[in-house]
Amino acid sequence: MRPVHPGAILRDEIEAAGVSERALAKALDVPLSRVTMILEGRQGITADTALRLARYFGTTPQLWLNLQQTWELRLAEINARAQIAKTVTPRQSAA
Repeated sequence: MRPVHPGAILRDEIEAAGVSERALAKALDVPLSRVTMILEGRQGITADTALRLARYFGTTPQLWLNLQQTWELRLAEINARAQIAKTVTPRQSAA
């Protein structure tokens, strides 16, 4: 299953709320480009943005950061898991 960028979830939220990108950027007090880049999947959600989104939507910052972290971990699993399995030697437990 392809991972979902947090921007796709944010897009669903603003569409459900009937809010434009511009209105969201203004409400969050961030540049429109930040909102646009997140929605397009070209930028992640930072701690600062998570705090702002949580305040706006009445959620927690952890929700937004967890979405970002899950996205990044899934990408790493897809792109690097096999290489890591080949090159990283697991620690041996003490006998």
